[in-house]
Amino acid sequence: MSVNRRGVAMMASAHLVDDLYQGAVPALLPFLVAERHYSYAAVAGLTLAATVLSSVAQPFFGWWTDRRPRRWMIPAGLGLAAVGFGLSGIFSSYAVTWITVALSGLGIAAFHPEGARAARQASGDSNRGMSIFAFGGNLGFAMGSLIATPVLLATGLRGTALLLIPAAVMVLVLVRWLDGVLDGRKGRPREPLPMPSGRDDWPAFLRLTAIVMVRSVMFYGLVSFVALYFIHELGASVALGGAMLTLFLLSGTMGTVLGGWLADRFGRMAGIRAGFALCIPTLCGLVLMPQWQFALVFVILLGIAMYLPYSVFIVLGQDYLPNRIGTASGVTVGLSVSAGGLFNPLLGLLADGAGLRLALAVLLVLPAVALLLSLAMRDPGRTAPGDEVSGLELG
Repeated sequence: MSVNRRGVAMMASAHLVDDLYQGAVPALLPFLVAERHYSYAAVAGLTLAATVLSSVAQPFFGWWTDRRPRRWMIPAGLGLAAVGFGLSGIFSSYAVTWITVALSGLGIAAFHPEGARAARQASGDSNRGMSIFAFGGNLGFAMGSLIATPVLLATGLRGTALLLIPAAVMVLVLVRWLDGVLDGRKGRPREPLPMPSGRDDWPAFLRLTAIVMVRSVMFYGLVSFVALYFIHELGASVALGGAMLTLFLLSGTMGTVLGGWLADRFGRMAGIRAGFALCIPTLCGLVLMPQWQFALVFVILLGIAMYLPYSVFIVLGQDYLPNRIGTASGVTVGLSVSAGGLFNPLLGLLADGAGLRLALAVLLVLPAVALLLSLAMRDPGRTAPGDEVSGLELG
């Protein structure tokens, strides 16, 4: 499949920097507990702040860009995400901290619909091309923890301002070179790659959205509490707890690329179903292991399993709504890392009352639900064994 490699690389890099700030929020939580003595419910409320505006606004931004593409939102959204996070550690007020984290989430919401549209323009019909864009975001999410943890250990909460530097560099790169890389130089336009076409299939897209939201609840429950689980249930240090979160997210980047390969080779639904099926035993292992040395093996496997469907969601959503790529991207890219935060306060209350181990065990029902929902779906661009469901006709 023909791919604009420079375009894919640039959008993957921008996605990396943008999602670095969303990934840094979970890494921030243990420091808020240690320095400001926030409860689990309070830190879950900050996760809500990072996600509520993003999850609500992202489909709106997608609808807005479907009316007329607005590529300038890519650098603008990235910049706002960085500024919001950079200010989050400066002010001691919980309310102000909540607002700054929410502004960062709003910036992330503005970036994703146009970012995913640009990535599809660069990757065409290649699942592996889109998986590189998704890989960038997932790597950025992981690097948010990897970078933020040592910075905050060295400087305290005010060190969040130092994390403005990567965004400043990336915004300058995008403003200077993005249009030329995607569209070609003036007088020498690049030949466009195939984009989705046909009728919008809303029933199929809504089924996909339900699966994305179920995964999102599980995902955000894990990224918000896995570090605290290792610290308070398994006796790990704060630094080691942050490392376990990073390990989970870095393992997910491998799962993202593997998912794109599986989709191109065996069909998109195979990758989605395999991911959710593998989540069940790996999450069981994480909850049941009594020592962190054994639990980290399941952290790696769970990260790979959770991310297998990620890039497939993006391409599949765009194919279900070929006339509303921005809306489809806003839902699949945005909700996949946002909507779960809306349920995190409930999980935080459960953790406060019954312990983190039970709170994580409750998440076991979610991959089973997502797996069952996926059985009622088919890839509109490819018919593979097991992808057809009697009585369904998807456009």
